Amino acid sequence: MIERDGQGRDLRWLVVPRVGSLTETGDVWQPYRLLDPAAAVVPPVAVYLRDLQAIGRPATTQRSYGMDLLRWFRFLWAIEVPWDQATRDEARDFSRWIQISDKLGRPGAVVAAKGPNPVTGKTGPARTYASAARGHSESVLRGFYDFHRDAGSGPMVNPFPLARRGARAHAHHNPMDLYRNERTGLYRPRHVQRVPRSIPDEKFNELFAQLGSHRDRALVAFWVSSGARASELLGAQYSDADPGQQLITVVRKGTRAIQQVPASPDAFVWLRLYQAQMHGLVPAGGDDPLWWTLRRPFRQLTYHAAYRMFRRANAALGANWSLHDLRHTAAYRMARDPDMPITDVQWVLGHAHLSTTQLYLNPLPEDVIAGVLAHHARRSAGVSPAVAPEGSPSTVSYRPEALNVLFGEGTA
Repeated sequence: MIERDGQGRDLRWLVVPRVGSLTETGDVWQPYRLLDPAAAVVPPVAVYLRDLQAIGRPATTQRSYGMDLLRWFRFLWAIEVPWDQATRDEARDFSRWIQISDKLGRPGAVVAAKGPNPVTGKTGPARTYASAARGHSESVLRGFYDFHRDAGSGPMVNPFPLARRGARAHAHHNPMDLYRNERTGLYRPRHVQRVPRSIPDEKFNELFAQLGSHRDRALVAFWVSSGARASELLGAQYSDADPGQQLITVVRKGTRAIQQVPASPDAFVWLRLYQAQMHGLVPAGGDDPLWWTLRRPFRQLTYHAAYRMFRRANAALGANWSLHDLRHTAAYRMARDPDMPITDVQWVLGHAHLSTTQLYLNPLPEDVIAGVLAHHARRSAGVSPAVAPEGSPSTVSYRPEALNVLFGEGTA
């Protein structure tokens, strides 16, 4: 245990062991359980996860919240403070620790090298936690203690308080900006807006050529043309694909709404080739999964298996594209089509707010870099920018006698 003194807890010598776990149960009533170092269920987390299920949060959300709670409980176990006796001091120290310390990753996990990838320009996972992960953790823990405070089963003061605002809300709001919730967490890090990454067409063609099966080609073709999330497409059933209408039905991640989204003809061609290859090997009923493993025993394809497939194709090119980059690519392609309204793009992507879709109207980093390099090349070659002819809308001209009056050289 790290002892405290008048200056607070010295975190330089704190070691947080990788103990406890979040286990998947396969039980629809309790999809995940948080276990302590003795492999016993942590009761306050179990109650909280049941409450999340009651308000309609899917199992994937319960897993995400459970991982944040596991990180917090590991910290508490390391400093030997019971969860219901944690104060703002523990919350502050945890916020410092998660900001500076390395991730508690799996043993032997590969950490990406520093600097952007030479093929994609993307940086890989860092050793420390990203600001988005820290912000999500702060929100989850504040909600966890709010729940137990309201239920009377936890401390009366939330260790993760909201930031105090001295002035009234939106006192200096810019009318050109959207209204945002200003009641943010005290220990919540500043949000860094990341620009969505799109795969350039020539790089996508190289990546597509590395795919080794009709199933993989069909999956990637659907992802890059429909804009569906990876988990949404992998959850599709056999009857969800409608080649005649070029539609595929998905269940949206957040709202759980059932929505038909259009996809490219190529995607359905690859799907038909894949189905012909698997004919008689896997069930083909309307309620059966659409995507299967290619090796026996045949099982429904999971996200992690699809991720490994895409990672192998990346490795052949030395790239680090992600499955979600395919959704970004579809969004950029649709948003840049002058004949497609941005509201249609919003509907296809399933965005709740148009402001989220408008991110794809921003210029791509590779286009900006290419434009600036071309600018420097023209400057080096001594080529002057094109000048519009006189009288065009972009040219402002004045009569010579008016200029004489302006500079005091004569009268008009």
